Amino acid sequence: MQKDAYLKELTIKETQRRNGADNTKKEVMKIQSWLSLFAIAHPTAGTATAIDGAFGPATERAVKNYQEQVGRSPSGIVSKELFSMLCEPMKTAFESPLSGDTFREKVVAAAEHHVKSTAYELQIKGASNSGPWVRAYMDGHEGSPWYWCMGFAQTIIDQAASAEGKSFKTLFPLTYSCDVVGMKGIEKGLLSRYQTVRNDPSLIQPGDLFLLQKSKWDWTHTGIVISVNQDVIETIEGNTNMAGSRNGIAVMKRTRNFMRSKLDFFSVEPLNTTSA
Repeated sequence: MQKDAYLKELTIKETQRRNGADNTKKEVMKIQSWLSLFAIAHPTAGTATAIDGAFGPATERAVKNYQEQVGRSPSGIVSKELFSMLCEPMKTAFESPLSGDTFREKVVAAAEHHVKSTAYELQIKGASNSGPWVRAYMDGHEGSPWYWCMGFAQTIIDQAASAEGKSFKTLFPLTYSCDVVGMKGIEKGLLSRYQTVRNDPSLIQPGDLFLLQKSKWDWTHTGIVISVNQDVIETIEGNTNMAGSRNGIAVMKRTRNFMRSKLDFFSVEPLNTTSA
């Protein structure tokens, strides 16, 4: 993969423990982040804790609670092995083999891996759009200004393209902007406008990107189409929520009525039919 920032989220350099001589703020914050992410998927686990880089009694207790949850002796110490267990959901999402015979099928399979891995953002030091998943999708960037829906979508396209020995950059440049992708789609003749799609829904295919149009040349949100059924598309989207916001909290599967929403569609067909 070309978007490989996720690899930095899967390791720590040294064992971390309460008041440990080898502790570093950055490593402890990674541990605290993954403990908090575990709590989102397992709300009764007691692993949610402050993400402040200080390995004190609260973090130690959260680690012990995690160890008890996964059948380990509750030492409160985070070895490299234990950290690998904490971040296993990300490794699974990024590195699991992709099922499917076509590029489009692989795009859908990759998106499914991520939504099943409970990919959520965190608030760190008061800033939303933060945490391991955001940094993985946004090439190390995080914080309130870093809306990550396009970072997620391009990660999924990259993952599927890499599985076939192709480059996602033959479709569009690496970007975090829906506007850049929308304009590239117009330039290449790959963007179908919502008015056209409403008259011919066959233009929408699984694996394509939807782009939510604010105005003719301005798009505010994106995601992966995974199925089309009459007037409805099913999607997997990053940085969304139950209301379908462009600045939400998670990767989620959603349904959208494209007959009532201004959804343009970027076709990934060139990668579906050509070699790198």
